[in-house]
Amino acid sequence: MAQYDILKSAVNGISPKSWYQGISTSPGFVNDASQNTAIVELDLLWHQLVDFKSKRNNFLGRNILSPEVPKGLYLWGGVGRGKTFLMDAFYVGLPYRRKRRIHFHNFMAEVHHEMKLLADTKDPLIALAEKIAQSTRLLCLDEFHVDDIADAMILGRLAEGMFKHGIVLITTSNFPPDGLYPNGLQRQNFLPAITLLKQELKIVHVDGIIDYRLRKAAREPLFLVSGYDANGTAANEARMTELFDLISAGDGDTEKFIEVRSRSVPVKRLARAAVWFDFKELCGGAHAQEDYLEIAHQYPTVFLSDIPRMTAEYAAEARRFTWLIDVLYDSKVRLIASSAAEPEEIYIEGLNTDSFSRTASRLTEMQTQAYLQLTHHSQKVAL
Repeated sequence: MAQYDILKSAVNGISPKSWYQGISTSPGFVNDASQNTAIVELDLLWHQLVDFKSKRNNFLGRNILSPEVPKGLYLWGGVGRGKTFLMDAFYVGLPYRRKRRIHFHNFMAEVHHEMKLLADTKDPLIALAEKIAQSTRLLCLDEFHVDDIADAMILGRLAEGMFKHGIVLITTSNFPPDGLYPNGLQRQNFLPAITLLKQELKIVHVDGIIDYRLRKAAREPLFLVSGYDANGTAANEARMTELFDLISAGDGDTEKFIEVRSRSVPVKRLARAAVWFDFKELCGGAHAQEDYLEIAHQYPTVFLSDIPRMTAEYAAEARRFTWLIDVLYDSKVRLIASSAAEPEEIYIEGLNTDSFSRTASRLTEMQTQAYLQLTHHSQKVAL
């Protein structure tokens, strides 16, 4: 049974341990020691939060001392180890109204937007932390990582403000706290934020040896590899044209550009529910994560032509490509692409190649039936 299907069994009010024990008899379930360890910690936090809520309600009525806010969790490990799967089950099962689950890219897009709105306040970051706390007790951040100096400079003080206002954080990451922003500009200024995360969150390593994204992955012919062969490239272009015609069902548009955050971006084809880009236009230009968020929210299907095999001089393009895949994956966008190499061979030399394994894993998962059957969703992100 796919993890997507198993996750549907999570029910509000059911603790992580009870849920996990229940799914252990499901067909295809694999007993994973590292997931068991994470479940123990998640179950402990679940009961602490339920107890906190009960005591908090009593405090508002009678008690003198407010209960202590539980500490959150930092789940980290290799790609495909089930971190997001476990966090999402915890989120669904926690009987809270003031809770939120959001991908890190989306969260930072909101943060930058809110910072502009709060620019006239004495301390925008503290004001923003207070604003978040008004609607959120539990914040679940998926795929926490830092590769941008602006984000690095913001995160420390924002996290400090959120912890002071009683926000409980659960986050997933492919890196331990000490491995965040490893070669970043002015990294020494980010070190206090790392120390804060280690103080305020319990660090849990989900280090199982199974990559669940690759397990029994039935690939669909939607990631077309040419190997820089001219005949292969032409065949892939023809196949993508057939697929676009099939998906658009005659609903294609003659427009050659779309507007993304008040800028014109060239497209090869356009339909109501699909858009087709060249790699060089979408990942070779000066695009930010917010651009990809807007595209992912608007189009359930994205076509991407001519992904090259990237070397060290393509580091900037590789970084944008990673952003793009992260955003498309989290919004459950269908990706149909042509490439000069298989996912794991696209970017193997250059800056940040160590983190590209997550991108390759996601590209593989995005070709499976389980992923393709998911419903496209657009989180309400203020841009």
